[in-house]
Amino acid sequence: MNTVSFGNIRGLFDSVVELPSITDELPLGLVILDPHRRVLLLNSALEVLSGFRRHEVWGVPCRDVLRTNLCGTNCPVLQAEQSHAPVAIEGNIINRDRQKIPVRITAAPINNVKGRIVGFMETVEDIRTPLGSIDQIPHLDSIGQLIGQSAKMKELFRLVPVVAQTDSSLLITGETGTGKDVLAEVIHETSDRAGGPFIKINCGALPESLLESELFGHKKGAFTGAVSDKAGRLRLAHNGTLYLTEIGDLPLPLQVKLLTFLDDKVVFPLGSTSGFQADVRVIAATHRNLEKMVVDGLFRQDLLFRLNVVRFHLPPLRERGKDIGLLLDHFLKVYASRFGKQISGISQQVRNILLNYGYPGNVRELRNIIEYATSICPLETIQTDHLPAYLFDETKESIREDLAPEASVLASLTSDSTEQTKNLNWADIERRLIVDTLFKVGGRRSKAAEILGWGRTTLWRKMKQYGLDS
Repeated sequence: MNTVSFGNIRGLFDSVVELPSITDELPLGLVILDPHRRVLLLNSALEVLSGFRRHEVWGVPCRDVLRTNLCGTNCPVLQAEQSHAPVAIEGNIINRDRQKIPVRITAAPINNVKGRIVGFMETVEDIRTPLGSIDQIPHLDSIGQLIGQSAKMKELFRLVPVVAQTDSSLLITGETGTGKDVLAEVIHETSDRAGGPFIKINCGALPESLLESELFGHKKGAFTGAVSDKAGRLRLAHNGTLYLTEIGDLPLPLQVKLLTFLDDKVVFPLGSTSGFQADVRVIAATHRNLEKMVVDGLFRQDLLFRLNVVRFHLPPLRERGKDIGLLLDHFLKVYASRFGKQISGISQQVRNILLNYGYPGNVRELRNIIEYATSICPLETIQTDHLPAYLFDETKESIREDLAPEASVLASLTSDSTEQTKNLNWADIERRLIVDTLFKVGGRRSKAAEILGWGRTTLWRKMKQYGLDS
């Protein structure tokens, strides 16, 4: 396998110096391009911002990496080439996670000793306003994208700015869908580390061998397939925050290694005998009962003590009272604007249903319900016909427990007595069956396939058939 060399500096120092060792220390994103605007090097800060690793994009056109709204008509590199001078323009990039990020891009030509342009250098500065969110509603009690007026949320809002100013490790607990990821970002953005990177890793998403490399990095040749050095997430989070979601799924051997890092703040990449200091605040989150996991021998007690310096617990939505109505109106405004719909509100019957529903999926489920209803509603007011069918099934749960999974969902679907449902053909019924099931499980395709009694490939094929794969 061919390896990519990212260049050395000769003649400036007494010995040869690797260029990434300098560019990776810069606090803002940097990319170096060849004369044809193809990527030669990304620094660590731009890897974090874009989501791409430097070895993945070597030789790739700049427009396919930064994916900015300036490409084509207002390209700063082309302007710098024409003017032979630096050019700074504000715009947006789309990162690998499809997030739109406002940035300031400064492009400058790189000239050889004869004055001929041999490449370009671009810096990319994240100019997001801390806590800024176009989705916020004025005059609500809120911090960042967390919204609420219940006593528990107000107490949380009071403590967050205080805790954010410390560097203590933090543990966030709460059921799935309560907003743990949002809270972690809010804490980062209200802290002195807001200008640094916010790096997230899901401890349950990767096998142990890959997770160790993702966290701590590795040296070239450390294991089969390690064809180049790799900076781990701890290194990438230097001067910022590392967010470990689903910390309860972290394997025991890595719990030991994480505990060692929390004690001495030194990262040892796989295959390396020397470490480096990493100034990182660690925030962990879980929906599991870690105290019970300690008793069961699945989680180290000393690591729990080290992470649990400060603990925030996010209450389930069913315990937040009037916050349900606030969030309902908030999401309605957000998605009506996003979809360009002239929806002024919801019917009283819909409001009663949504205010009295139990929300096992918490805030995430409420958001999904409103997004679904808003997307299919052709009227100015959302009616019961625009809600996912499973919301009307709570009273029939005891009956349907004895049914096969697919029959259970189908029974709830065909029990709708409206004329519209009576006229559906099988394709329409199957499509709605898939949509309702996906909404019920928060978009988790494996769980949806299990409920429907299908294999994952069958579900995927049917989603593609009905145009639901996007």
